[in-house]
Amino acid sequence: MGEVTYLEAIKQGMREEMQRDESVYVLGEDVAAYGGAFKATAGFLDEFGPLRVIDTPLSESAIIGAAIGSSLMGQRPIAEMQFMDFIACGFDQIVNMAAKLHYRSAMAVPLVIRGPSGGGVRGGPFHSQNTEGWFVHTPGLKVVAPSTASDAKGLLHHAIHDPNPVCFMEHKHLYRRVKGEVPEGVFETPFTARVARSGSDLVVICYGAMVDVALEATSDLDGASVEVLDLRSLVP
Repeated sequence: MGEVTYLEAIKQGMREEMQRDESVYVLGEDVAAYGGAFKATAGFLDEFGPLRVIDTPLSESAIIGAAIGSSLMGQRPIAEMQFMDFIACGFDQIVNMAAKLHYRSAMAVPLVIRGPSGGGVRGGPFHSQNTEGWFVHTPGLKVVAPSTASDAKGLLHHAIHDPNPVCFMEHKHLYRRVKGEVPEGVFETPFTARVARSGSDLVVICYGAMVDVALEATSDLDGASVEVLDLRSLVP
């Protein structure tokens, strides 16, 4: 078990799944030759080839639509949004297609839509939004927001194995700032909350980048015993 960054843990998770299962592939803007906006797929093109690491046009609707179609044909796509702000351009495909196919036809849509969300990197108003609130009230979607490197990898494995569409929110502030020990190989972290710190007086409920903030802010509150609950999964 080695210590890696949050971003490297995500990269490990994708690589291990692609090595294990040929139906897993990545598509998105600049994911191939460039290796992704934050280098989450750096080296993937050389390792897996252009049929499994696919550069797409700058059209989130097309990316997600193509991913939905291939998932219905037995593939397990990982669709990267260069920034989660622009997931709005694929809203119809996510909400009215991917999320509803189970209810309309009982078909599985094993699709992961992942990418960087949130601020903290001086990205401006179009590259700093937390978009999970747009999707948590959509039946048929699962929404995940890990806060640690280990959870980022374990939750990603679980998301890729899930037969339902999963929006995987990676707070970009955590990418290279958060490090932790991460098990090697494939392991799954369930879509359930975890107790980041036990306490008996009150509970702070949070997720993503706010977990570390909450842990620091409540570390010494006049002797109060504060529990910090990391949701990890927003739906379910």
